[in-house]
Parts: sequence; C-alpha cells; structure tokens
Amino acid sequence: MARCLISVLTLLSNALFPLPNSFGLGSSPQDPDRQAERAWMVDKQIAGRGIKDPRVLKAMRTVPRHRFVPEAEADMAYEDSPLPIGYRQTISQPYIVAFMTEAVELTGKEKVLEIGTGSGYQAAVLAEIVPRVFTIEIVEPLAREAEKTLQTLGYSNVTVRAGDGYQGWPE
Repeated sequence: MARCLISVLTLLSNALFPLPNSFGLGSSPQDPDRQAERAWMVDKQIAGRGIKDPRVLKAMRTVPRHRFVPEAEADMAYEDSPLPIGYRQTISQPYIVAFMTEAVELTGKEKVLEIGTGSGYQAAVLAEIVPRVFTIEIVEPLAREAEKTLQTLGYSNVTVRAGDGYQGWPE
C-alpha cells in the first residue's frame, strides 16, 4: 500500500513538476552526463527550498547522482527521493544531502569523517568542498562499490574503509 502511494505521489509530482528529461533533455546525446537534470534538481529542489551555501549548490550541480545508484534506478536519480542501493540501504534524497552538508558549516579546510558510506554520493559531495574525506561503511559490498564509483569519477581525496564505524577511525 505504501509503495503504491509513493508511486502515485511520484506520478503526480512528475506531472506537476516535470524533470528536464521529460522535455527531451537528461541523458540525450547532447547531455550524456545529465547536467541539465542536475541543474534542475538544484534550482527547484535544493536552492528552491532554502539551501544557500554556494559551495554546496556547486557540489550538488557537479556530482553525477545517477552514477551512485543501480542502473535500474538511474532514471529516477534526480527526483527528490531516496532510492534503493541494495542490501536494504538507500541513497538519501538530494535535498537531505544538501541540507546535511550545509548544516555542518564547512569552511573548506576540514578533513571530514563520514560514518555510513552507502553509495558514496554524500562523500563525493563533501569531496567537492573539503580537501579530504574519510568514509566507513559496515556493509562491505557497498563499501567496495562506493570506492569503485568514487575512483572512476576521479575522487582521489576520498578514502573508503569497510568496517564498523562505531569506534570512528582511530588513526
């Protein structure tokens, strides 16, 4: 019932606020990295709801969220909703990622420790703002997949560890 309601709300939302992909943009040959969808996501869902930090907005415009979700979910990557990433885990909705990033009031000089890597998306957003990100994920296959995605995208300032983040990252 809840999944059905979410589907109905998503359809209604898409009808009222269509994604750029609905207008022939998105993953077309003219926009293979879906920059138009990211710009729309930031303008409507993030800046439009009060996120003001220009570094956060730039990071959200830069990081290709569709690369951090399973291929079956990629068409929904720029909707403002969490998406399943496997192992009963989800990638947070874009607004929440932006909100959390802005809330920590980064100066741009910090080293950040993230507990719960998930897909690696939040780590990539942080890596656009700070020089070093350390992230730890308890579900080893998720950690390995996130590490691979981050490396493929060129995030050499992110270190991923598989393990229990309860004790942090002592060293």
